[in-house]
Amino acid sequence: MKNLIPERFAILGLITLLSIFLTFHILVMLGIIPFEIVWGGRLKNKTEMIKFEIVSVLINLTMLSVVLIRASFIKLPINNTLIKIILWIMFGLFLLNTLGNLFSLNEFERNVFTPITLVLSLFSLRLAISK
Repeated sequence: MKNLIPERFAILGLITLLSIFLTFHILVMLGIIPFEIVWGGRLKNKTEMIKFEIVSVLINLTMLSVVLIRASFIKLPINNTLIKIILWIMFGLFLLNTLGNLFSLNEFERNVFTPITLVLSLFSLRLAISK
């Protein structure tokens, strides 16, 4: 894995994709993007969408912060072991999300987000196994 994906590429890829996802979820909350294409097409109303999208935004902000700390773009005295644990958790979450996207009721989510979350899981794995 280390030889297949350069560490810097994984960092920049995660920062880029997480930033895009963060923007995407904010656009869903604002109603610019229809909420029917997120959460497997299973959201029933706007109130439910807001609750789920707030969770998505907070998770994406947390993951983006972890990657920025790992890349030393944000300098905080956080134990490297904790960062690695969170990167392993991100890997697992993205892998589970990839599986969830495969079974989405929404074709757009299934066809677009499945490969993206798979790439995010590989990038997270790459950083989790690095020194």
